[in-house]
Amino acid sequence: MKLLAPTSSTTGNVRHKHFYPKFKEVDLSKENFNRFKQRPVEGDLTKENETFVYKWSQTKHMMSPLKQAPWLKGEWTPQSKRAGVIAIKLGMQPLWTKEGKRVPTTLLQVLECNVIDFHPQGLNGSDRPGTVLVAAKNAPPYYKDEEYADLFKSVCLPVKEHITSFNVTDNAALQPGTPLYAAHFRPGMYVDIAAKTIDKGFQGVMKRWGMKGQPASHGATKTHRKMGGSGGGGDPGRIWPGKKMPGFMGDKLRWTFGLKVLRVNTKHNILYVKGTIHGRNLGFVKVKDSHLHPVSEMPPFPTYYPEEEIEEDLMDESLHNFSHASIEYEIEEEEVS
Repeated sequence: MKLLAPTSSTTGNVRHKHFYPKFKEVDLSKENFNRFKQRPVEGDLTKENETFVYKWSQTKHMMSPLKQAPWLKGEWTPQSKRAGVIAIKLGMQPLWTKEGKRVPTTLLQVLECNVIDFHPQGLNGSDRPGTVLVAAKNAPPYYKDEEYADLFKSVCLPVKEHITSFNVTDNAALQPGTPLYAAHFRPGMYVDIAAKTIDKGFQGVMKRWGMKGQPASHGATKTHRKMGGSGGGGDPGRIWPGKKMPGFMGDKLRWTFGLKVLRVNTKHNILYVKGTIHGRNLGFVKVKDSHLHPVSEMPPFPTYYPEEEIEEDLMDESLHNFSHASIEYEIEEEEVS
């Protein structure tokens, strides 16, 4: 039996799924450790070498970007565009308003988030906007390749697990190495959130597109969950591109716009966002200011700095704070006759 090679028309719209190992395998055999011989201790150094090493270490740390003078903060304008943060989706929890209405919220934790680099607008003669490179959650360096780990050496930061970029205006520039916190946002602000949807694998048309399928009985044989006709016919004699068919479902980046921040816990760096978002729990999400609700008042600009003293728990005015008394009784004084 001879198999015919697929034509370009049949493979042009096929989504190929590739699976990659999450981490690189580390050789922990005994032979691999033979190259790690005992390093010379401090007592083995001569005075000349000790002086040289001391001067070299001083020069190295003086050239560190963390020792540079802090950048000047830009002035906020209504057209300013701030950077966002990378957060981890923890799950959902309900909150209650002062009227007793239950509001479902999603918890997002900003964990070990730092600025890695800043590229000003029009870099190298291009017309691209300014970008801020942000990374989050420390990761073991031997799980990442050397080229990726070199991104963090220049800013003296540990290797991060997730990295992304945000478009910003030049007055919202952030110095590399700057930490980002949940207090970057305040209750009452609106945010846009991007996350990867849950991977469902290869699914049929009933689950993927919500089609009705075929009859369950009365003569139907082995066609119960099929889509039926594909609409080719004699003219045009082919299937139009974009036809809804079985295929891989999920594992795509999707945005959710205009979600309100109801609560901010500054101690544990947790955002309480109204509603639901895409993705699985413990997955990374991208949070930035919403373009649907422009900010009328100045937010923490260009970001929140720990020198600013704020409360541990910031809540929206519409929420009921359970640490406050909900009912107060007045003690009536008895009249003495």
